[in-house]
Amino acid sequence: MSFSTFPTSIDQIDVLQWKTFEPYFESLRSREVEEVDLRQWLEDWSRLSALLWEAGAMVHIKKSLDTADKSREQDFLEFVSNVQPPATIADQELKERFLAMNPTGSAVSDLTIVLRNMRNQADLFRQENVPLQTELAKLGNEYDKITGAMVSDWEGEEKNLSQLSVFLKDKKRSLRERAWKTMMALWLAQREELNKLYVDMLKLRQQVAANTGLDNYRDYTFRNYDRFAYTPDDCFTFHKAIEEVVVPAARRLYEKKRKRLGLASLRPWDVEVDTSDAPPLKPYEGQDALVQGGLNIFQDVDPALARHFATMAEENLLDLDTRAGKALGGYCSTLPLRRRPFIFMNGAGTHDDVQTLLHEAGHAFHVFETAGLPLVWQIDSPMEFAEVASMSMELLSAPYLTKDYGGFYTPGEAARARIEHLEGAILFLPYMAVVDAFQHWVYTNVHAAMDPANCDATWSDLWDRFMPDIDFSGIEDERVSGWHRKLHIFHLPFYYIEYGMAQLGALQVWRNALNNQAGAVASYREALALGGTKTLPALFEAAGVEFRFDSAMLAELVELVESTIEELETFV
Repeated sequence: MSFSTFPTSIDQIDVLQWKTFEPYFESLRSREVEEVDLRQWLEDWSRLSALLWEAGAMVHIKKSLDTADKSREQDFLEFVSNVQPPATIADQELKERFLAMNPTGSAVSDLTIVLRNMRNQADLFRQENVPLQTELAKLGNEYDKITGAMVSDWEGEEKNLSQLSVFLKDKKRSLRERAWKTMMALWLAQREELNKLYVDMLKLRQQVAANTGLDNYRDYTFRNYDRFAYTPDDCFTFHKAIEEVVVPAARRLYEKKRKRLGLASLRPWDVEVDTSDAPPLKPYEGQDALVQGGLNIFQDVDPALARHFATMAEENLLDLDTRAGKALGGYCSTLPLRRRPFIFMNGAGTHDDVQTLLHEAGHAFHVFETAGLPLVWQIDSPMEFAEVASMSMELLSAPYLTKDYGGFYTPGEAARARIEHLEGAILFLPYMAVVDAFQHWVYTNVHAAMDPANCDATWSDLWDRFMPDIDFSGIEDERVSGWHRKLHIFHLPFYYIEYGMAQLGALQVWRNALNNQAGAVASYREALALGGTKTLPALFEAAGVEFRFDSAMLAELVELVESTIEELETFV
């Protein structure tokens, strides 16, 4: 089939049929490739890859917008069952053909990192893993269905987990406790089902690793994620640095909160409440207000970024409010054919929602800034740096949260919001270490992990190591089953250390911005525009920061965060 008639939109084709894509793959397989037209061949392959990527993204987006819609679920299952498997095999054939050419010269002069990753992926591929990946996608869909259906009656209204979580910030302690226990009851009601689901996932993942000749799924995942800049041992170094530097800082924050609340101990329903005398932050009501406030903030960060965000609003690429049946969480999905992002989240009117929007907007800006790169593989940035894009935007936006800049808050409220965010940066890192260390244990002790009781015990031990200051006495089941409540553990094994590494990068971007906001934003945008064309350390360097996660770096950044919190507290 001629690429001269290639679709410019997935709306022009039936994305649920392999026959839609197969002729284009066959055209690339059969075309004679001379050195003079190798670049054109690559460009056509790139367009086909973008078409498939966007088709998969859209069926996932539509399914996550309404997990109760059977037709959307069926479309998703048809795509992962009938299109992704043959497409994966066909794409592998093109990779092998391309790499067998031993390409050199001007046609590939800008593809050093792309070629490195392609060689790795081609070597890792096993056709027998394709149906296993399909089954894993189906199991991931089951997790979304289970969690998306978690709703409870609350004073005559049906509320989902996102809506119930709003009450965890309420000043009335009895209300917070009731909301937390209502949420936990929903999770515990599905405990056995989630345990079974996870064991089924582990079996499939272990088989995927075995098929590639690797000892465990951790080794497979590190290669599959193209992690060339660090190893599992580096992760353990990071964990140890967190234990040495960040856990004591977190303990100081928790102790300050306990004293301010006048409590004997902090219970899990106490950790999110603001300790000031002011009412909880309620920055907006409804998506339109959130979009307008976000647009105003981005205008002050950088007008070009604001224009990106306005484009998303104009093109209906934002779905920000929570509602029954919507999948949990928030994400930004790339639509590479049209070089656009889509933001999905579960806003309920809290400051967390403002932070989520700023975070996902950072991912969206990454998509816009890479739009000038010619080939689809070049826009695929390492996940560790993709999270620098998002976390840095949270911090770069912080000076503009007040209504003076068209944001959401009075100066005092903005100070409270910034304190909450900076405290969150410290409190997150120990939790990140729990999640990451848990998965290192799971996939290097997979037979023991097949018994969910062992998973519970390991989670409990790690919680003692990194999160010792929250009192779960009398509610041990809720504590040990906390791994159920982190969707990355089910959906994206080992995709969590990136948030920790990126947090350190983002804090360095923020440190630079304290001295020169405009310069920090300019370096940030320049680094984003590189996409995946440089190594991970080089991308950090382009943003003006270091790719480091040792105790010395952590100590420097924690000190900066704590001193800034002290300054902000004078405005509250």
